Parts: sequence; C-alpha cells; structure tokens
Amino acid sequence: MAETKTVDGNPTPGTPGGWWRSRGPLLAVCAGYFMVILDVTIINVAVPVVGRKLGTSLTGIQWITDGYTLVFAGLLLTGGALGDRLGSRRVFCWGVAVFTLASLACALAQDAAFLVAARLVEGGGAALIVPGSLALLQQAYPAPDARSRAFGLWGSMAGIAASAGPLLGGLLVTTLGWRWVFLINLPVGAACLALTLRCVGRSPRHAARPLDWPAQCAVAALVALLTAALNEAGRRGWLDPAVLAMAGLSALCAAAFVARECLARLPVLPPRLLRSRPMGGGAAIGLLFNFAFYGMVFTASLDFQRQRGYSALVTGVALLPAVAMTTFASALSGRLARRTGHRPLVVSGMLLAAAGLAGWTAAGPHPAYPLLVAPMMAAGFGTSFALTGSTSAVMAAAPTGYAGTASALFNTTRQIGSAAGVALGGTFLATATDYGNGLRLSMAIGALAYFAAALLASACVPAKDQPRPRGRSEA
Repeated sequence: MAETKTVDGNPTPGTPGGWWRSRGPLLAVCAGYFMVILDVTIINVAVPVVGRKLGTSLTGIQWITDGYTLVFAGLLLTGGALGDRLGSRRVFCWGVAVFTLASLACALAQDAAFLVAARLVEGGGAALIVPGSLALLQQAYPAPDARSRAFGLWGSMAGIAASAGPLLGGLLVTTLGWRWVFLINLPVGAACLALTLRCVGRSPRHAARPLDWPAQCAVAALVALLTAALNEAGRRGWLDPAVLAMAGLSALCAAAFVARECLARLPVLPPRLLRSRPMGGGAAIGLLFNFAFYGMVFTASLDFQRQRGYSALVTGVALLPAVAMTTFASALSGRLARRTGHRPLVVSGMLLAAAGLAGWTAAGPHPAYPLLVAPMMAAGFGTSFALTGSTSAVMAAAPTGYAGTASALFNTTRQIGSAAGVALGGTFLATATDYGNGLRLSMAIGALAYFAAALLASACVPAKDQPRPRGRSEA
C-alpha cells in the first residue's frame, strides 16, 4: 500500500487515501458534535407537543429538556478524563453509540418517565462525545494552521446546529411527528461511527493515570447543582430556599474538589493547569461569551413569542441573523489565524459582539424588528469569530495526555455560562416593571460580559500558537 505523503504532519488530499485521511477525521468529529448541539436546540420547539402527546405536567416537560443538560454538563470532565486514560477515539465511539441508542429509546417512549430516563442517558453520551471531539482534532491535525482551520469548522457546527434546530424541529413536528426529532439522530450517529472507525487513528492511552472518582463525583455534583440552581433561579427567584440550598451545596462540592485535587498524587485537573493563563483565561472567556450569547438568544426568543406574538417557527426565522452568522465566522477565523494570530481575532470578535448588544440596548425598550437585525448579526458573528482562538488557546496549553481534560474544562465553563445567561435573562424579564426595560438590562449585562472577555483575551490569549507543554511524567 502506498505511503501517504504529509505536509507538516498532515496528510495531503492528493495522495492515495489522502482525502479520507485529511478530511475524514474532521467529518467524523463534526458530525458527532453537530448531533449533540442539534439535540439541544431542536427539542425546544418539539417539547410542548411532546408534553401534550404524553400527557405530562410542566415539571415533566422541564425535565425532558433540563435533564439532558444537567447530565451533559455534569459529566463532561469525567468524559475528558476517560478519553485521556482509555483513548479519545474509543471513548468518542462509546459516546456516539450511547447517544444514538438513547435517541432511539427517546423516539420509542410511551410515557414521560421513560423519555426523561432516555434523555438522561443521551446526556451521558454527549458528555463522552464533546471532550473527545477536540482531542481527536488536535491528534489528527498537529500542524497549527490545519488545527486552527479544523477548530474553526468544529465551532461553526454549533452555529449550523443552532440555526437548523428550531426550523428543523418545527418542520418535523408539523409533518412527520415529534418522534422524528430523535429519529433523525440515527443516520447521523451511524455515519459518524463509521467515519470515526475508518478515518480516525487510534489515540494514545494513559492507563496508569487513575480516574480519581472522588474528584469526578465532586465536580459532577458541582456542575449539576450549579446548573440546576441557575436554571431554577430564573423561575423561582434568586432568594428562593431551594435555589440557595443548591448554590450552597455547589460551593461545598467546589471546596471538596479543590481540596481533593491539591492532595491527590495524580489529580484529574491539576491546579497548575488552571494557573496557566491561556487555559484558565480561555476557559473564562468561553464562560463569558456563552453567558452573553445564549442569554441574548433566550431573552430574544421570549420577546419574539410573548411580546410580538411570533410562532415558534417564525421565532426561529427571526433569530437567523444571529445564529446564521456563526456558521461561517468560526471557519473564517480559523483561516485568518495563521496570518494574524489568535489574540486580535478573539479581541475584535468580543468587541464586535459587545457593540451589537450595546446597540440593542440603545434601540429603545420596544424597537422594531429591523433595528435588531444588525445587533444580532454582530453578536453572532463576534461570538463565533472568537471561538476558534479561545479554543486553540486552551488546547495548546494542555500538557501531553491532558487534551481530553482541557476540552472538558473549556466546554464545562461554556455550559455554566449558558445556564447563567439564561437564568439571569429570565430573572430580569420576570422582575422588571417594564418588559422592554428588563430586556434592555439583560442586553446591557451581556455587552459588559463581552467587553470583559475582550479585556481578558488581550491578556491571556497568546498572539501565536505556543508549543504544547509536556505532562508532569514526561517533563
């Protein structure tokens, strides 16, 4: 068999097997990530119909959506640690298989309890897929330029899924029925698994590293309790006893996790990683821009449906200026990074997004929809434009053998940011004397978060890709 030529460690498409070797890993990883993000957005349109068909209460409807998010966010770090220990490709394939089978179970559900249980399993599969996706891209594309482009396309999958989810969900529910919202994952999952097994090379394993189950349980409880507290705060209020109890317990879990990691011989998340400016700063930037972007999408959705009277499908169309911009901004950022470095792209993206939400705030309490198109486009483009650089900063700062853990840390902070943005936006809308002023306040807070992310990026994101540090055992 002819040997595949490489350029800077990356196979070239013109050689035997080169196309699959150079594009196959990207297609496989992006298919898995697309499936996970699509499942988050597509269910929002379908869940009212699901609740009516299965005769469940409002609480049951909430668990159909929130149960997935809680398990997904809570087990991300565990998924990353498993990938580092057992091999990212193996764990990624496990995640795809679990997610696909759980989607089939969701489609076959005859009552709400079974559907909620299947959704919890789906969240577990997603927690195995997402950390492994970035680790596999870093493994498949070692050259900085190729890796930046791959990370850019990976980021654009979120935008494509976010924009397609509401529209596709509304179309499937009104034509084929709500069960197809889950059945659509089956062909995507099967193709993703086949591509991964054919095109992605085996990942290195670090079997000697313990999983540190006490720390894993502490961080899973921390993220789940914090996410639940943020979600409930938007509905119950920040001073509700249940919200305060969950917040207090999450603080205790955080303290227990820090104490365990400081004492463990081989911690799952070494404290020195968080002290790294690119990794700790990149994770914080991800939290801030997810906080602002998803807070904007959530509050805008409520405004469009409750105040303007749009249907769910029309709301999805109205949000297209924001989410459609994300479909190519990440890819563009990945291509520009080799000329400019990541820092100016992240800073400019965050400043553009901040200007967008500031423009929304300045438009008045009840602006006409055409006045909101440019602010939504700026926020969507700026967020996605900054995603590639912040992702690259985090992954490049990860020592050898910690790629999955770094990916999990980055995506966990982003999930927390999303939950916080939704909760805070809901609180502002619920407590404001005037709905329009509450919406403007939410957008102003989002603009400040974007601006803070720009300042953080100027100090933490390296101007150019840095050599990846070695793990402690290799140093």
